[in-house]
Amino acid sequence: MAINPTRRQVLQGAAAIAGSAVFAPAIHADPAPIRLGTLASLEGPLAINGQDAYRVVELLLEEAGYKAGGRKIEWIRESSNGKPDVALARTRKLIEQDKADVVIGPLAGAEGIAVRDYSRTVPNKTFINGSSASQDNTLRNSSSNYFRFSTDGTQWTAGLGEYTKNVLNIGEVTVVASDYAFPYSQVFGFSLEFTRAGGKLNYLWTPFGTSDYTSLIAQIPKSSGALYVVYGGSDGLAFLTQYAQAGGSLPLLGGTLLADQTLFSARGPHRKVLEGTISAGPIGDHYDNPVWKDFQARYVRRWSKDVGQQTPGTLAFAYSTNLQATLLALNAVDGDLSGNQEAFREALRKLEFKNYIDAHVKLDHNRQAISDNFLTKVEVQDKRLQSVVIKKVPNVNQTLGFPEDKYVALGAPSRNNTGNVKI
Repeated sequence: MAINPTRRQVLQGAAAIAGSAVFAPAIHADPAPIRLGTLASLEGPLAINGQDAYRVVELLLEEAGYKAGGRKIEWIRESSNGKPDVALARTRKLIEQDKADVVIGPLAGAEGIAVRDYSRTVPNKTFINGSSASQDNTLRNSSSNYFRFSTDGTQWTAGLGEYTKNVLNIGEVTVVASDYAFPYSQVFGFSLEFTRAGGKLNYLWTPFGTSDYTSLIAQIPKSSGALYVVYGGSDGLAFLTQYAQAGGSLPLLGGTLLADQTLFSARGPHRKVLEGTISAGPIGDHYDNPVWKDFQARYVRRWSKDVGQQTPGTLAFAYSTNLQATLLALNAVDGDLSGNQEAFREALRKLEFKNYIDAHVKLDHNRQAISDNFLTKVEVQDKRLQSVVIKKVPNVNQTLGFPEDKYVALGAPSRNNTGNVKI
């Protein structure tokens, strides 16, 4: 039953409130939390990489106390499956339904281009890459509110082509790769270097998510001196398993996701062909650097019950760098996201910092990272497969040191534009 107060009771209540206001200390409401949306692939062939990425994000947010710039962080996580249309739908949900202020993601190459294109339609929000490593997320048709503090798939190949020809003395390589944006970038970068050094290349492509590689393995030319294998996740595991079962014996050159902890931790015949693989990318498991060792140790302490002694993989590391940049910029502006987030974006543009492998990171004019790359060799260390750093390539930019106008004129990487040219 409703109770209707008398006029006297209302006046007495108003007087009491007014009186208390005179003597009570001022109460300042906490600022609203920053709504941080993240997108990673927890479905499809790259699900193991997405799980790894979210372990790193959770670790770093826990270490930050879920705060940045004096404001609480409300973490909203979403999942995709490596496909652009799904990534776009989940990103729209983060922005339009979950009201995220900032989005970090996605994970896969073609997903990144879809999210970049969507970012133009919401200029009052800021999008920071997860691990999507397609070159054209930022190099061509870039978006002013899309940032990438991790290097791209082409940058991840820096040094590998020249090393293959000039140090390993391999003159002909057959490329086996998935037919989508990220492998295109990797193949392009490797081909540019290997061709410039005088090498010959053959190319074999398979759809993303292929499970049967027997016909592809049968097509590998007998003249090949090595295979450059650009598969990751369950695709990489399936190819390596079937190559081992077929008695494959060619030396392997690894795309970045092949020489990765997410594959090393799996058991099976693929392990015997992985050992000795030469690869390149933004990290190496075994790297004698105290900053990197500390980060690996923190990860293992937090997640050993789930993944044993596995350390962060390449895509998880990319998320760590992009989240690190996000938190640094939020702290620099005291959490200020007003004015279409312009102060926050200016802080992002000006950032220079050392990431968790102690590599210097800064952005170019396309809001794309310039940072170090590492050549690695897969070896057994501490009774586990690990990628051991054999060479550091410093300050790799997005055009691999070529003049930007000449590099861009080569066109976007694709299965028909593999970088097999000399410039």
